[in-house]
Amino acid sequence: MASSTLTQTQTDQGNHTSLIRRVASASAIGTAAEYYDFFAYGTAAVLFFGHLFFPSHDPLISTLAAFATYAVGFLARPIGGIVFGHIGDKVGRKKALVATILIVGLGTFCIGILPTYEKIGIWAPVLLIAIRLLQGFGVGGEQAGAVLMTAEYAQASRRGFFASWVQIGAPVGFLLPLALFAILNATLSADQMMDWGWRVPFLLSAVLVIVGLFIRLRIDESPVFAAIRETKAAESRPLKEVISGNPRLVVNGVAAKLIEACAFALFTVIILAWGKANNLDSGILMNSMIVAVILEVFAIPLMGALSDKIGRKPVYMMGALMIVLSIVPFFYALSQNSYWLTQIAMIVALTLGHSMCYAPQASWFPELFPTHIRCSGIAVIWQVGSLIGSGVLGLVAVKILQVTDGHWYGLALYVAVLGVISVIGLLRLPETAPGRRNGEYHPWQQH
Repeated sequence: MASSTLTQTQTDQGNHTSLIRRVASASAIGTAAEYYDFFAYGTAAVLFFGHLFFPSHDPLISTLAAFATYAVGFLARPIGGIVFGHIGDKVGRKKALVATILIVGLGTFCIGILPTYEKIGIWAPVLLIAIRLLQGFGVGGEQAGAVLMTAEYAQASRRGFFASWVQIGAPVGFLLPLALFAILNATLSADQMMDWGWRVPFLLSAVLVIVGLFIRLRIDESPVFAAIRETKAAESRPLKEVISGNPRLVVNGVAAKLIEACAFALFTVIILAWGKANNLDSGILMNSMIVAVILEVFAIPLMGALSDKIGRKPVYMMGALMIVLSIVPFFYALSQNSYWLTQIAMIVALTLGHSMCYAPQASWFPELFPTHIRCSGIAVIWQVGSLIGSGVLGLVAVKILQVTDGHWYGLALYVAVLGVISVIGLLRLPETAPGRRNGEYHPWQQH
């Protein structure tokens, strides 16, 4: 009898692990689709969009205008986060996730068929801005719902590990469009790329969205949410409760998010514009960046598992401090135009620094809020932090480069300031990892 019970327990654990993996995969696909758009647009903004949608006699002005539309997408994110956070908390996590992946995918595909300034004049940038707003609205609800779905399925002792799988979608979403642009650049002429080649990565995003939608439709609603569907979820006003009842968590959570949101955008998008302004070897930058991002695919789950062992806060804090302390050596190493120096700098700042911040977020932010307002709470922290840390960065970075004649010290100072703000926010947040908290803070059990 004991042997039979043990076998049944092992079978149940195996089935549960298989289920978590399927949910994590579904969530990661959506995150990959989100970041696919993020980096496809960022790459195209640096290389093509200034000329195609914002023609000007000054190339820097064209690039600044292209990054302005990049930032516009972030303006809609908090609104999308509020709307889909409300849907996630009132109607269900699954329904919100299906809607957001469709919106993000439709927006990315539409950029691929959008006429340029040469064809329709001022309507080209106007339509591009409208699409970016639509994408931002969808993305606003995507990330919060994706990490939450996985976190609520995972067992408490390994929540940091399994929830971090969702974050792998970010480096994958970066690598896919980068690989496509690299292949297209190698096979097409410069005129062909400017004419139609740049459209291909945007059109192919439809494949990623279809796969993600298929997987998401096959998973069930979060069991934690299902358990309270007819009780608190029906009674609550999630956003009001998040802001009025948890203002300290929201402010400090947004502060903590800043350095992570800034870092990935800086190290993978803005750095290309800085390298271009300083005539650095783009091949060295791109190749070292690709290696660092590939390594981060493996680093993220390791850091998620580490957060289960030593806590969310220590791992996140180490990452934030690593980014801040390495930012000056980082720019110095890149300015030497040496592959190995650049590669080492990328691995320290991006593979290690960013993954230490990014991995714990997927479990830490959900653990800060009780179930019935959790989706709204995560969405507010995630999207407001992303708007300030990453959305504004595109505009500020190009302007900093313009004012400083391409020097790196302005960007380094910007990162350092955000890093200090994040460290202060981190210090003021509670530890929530089940194996490390001291018994005084149990938001996960609040229903």
